[in-house]
Amino acid sequence: MVKEPEATRVVGAEWHTGTGHVVCPPMGAILYALELPAKGGDTLFANQYLAYERLSDGLKCMLDGMKVVHDDSRVAGPNANRGRSTAPRDDDDWRPTANAHPVVRTHPETGRKALYVNVASAHHFEGMTREESVPLLQYLFKQATRPDFTCRFRWEPGSVAFWDNRCLQHIAVNDYHGYRRDIWRAQLAGERPV
Repeated sequence: MVKEPEATRVVGAEWHTGTGHVVCPPMGAILYALELPAKGGDTLFANQYLAYERLSDGLKCMLDGMKVVHDDSRVAGPNANRGRSTAPRDDDDWRPTANAHPVVRTHPETGRKALYVNVASAHHFEGMTREESVPLLQYLFKQATRPDFTCRFRWEPGSVAFWDNRCLQHIAVNDYHGYRRDIWRAQLAGERPV
C-alpha cells in the first residue's frame, strides 16, 4: 500500500476491519514497512473485546442476534476515496459486494465476544432502513473507537505489525502530506463471523 507525496488521502483512513464486506473476512493482516515519512503515518488499533464488554447489559441483550450489512461502496465504487494513490474501481459494471454479519461476533479461538461494526463498511442493520439504523450505528462506531480502547503503533523501516481482525479495528493516520509511505500488506484467510 503506497501513498505518494501528492496523494491527499490514504487507504485505511477510516476505522475498519480488513475487507469486512466479504462472506469470510480475513482473520488478520500483516504489514511490513518499507519506506516511511520522517514523522507520522502511525496506525491506531482499537480493542473490540473492550468495546463490547463496556456496553450496558441492556444494549448487549438488544444486540444479541442482530446483524449489520457491510458493503464496500465507501472504499471501492464510483466517487470512493478520490485523491488517494491507489484508485478504486469505478466503471459502469461495478456493483458493491455486501454481506450481513453479526453485530457481536464470538471469537472462534478465545470464545470472547467482540463488537463487529465499523464506519468503513457497516451501513445498516439487517431488516432495518439506513435511516432507522443511523442513530445506533453512530453510537456503536463511537463506542468501538473510544480512546481508552486504543493504542498507537509507530512505524520504523522494517517494522512488522500482525493483528487479529476478529477483535480489533485499525486506522491509518494520514498526517504526513507531501511524503511517501510504502507498506506491504498480506491478509490471512478467515471464517464466516458468528
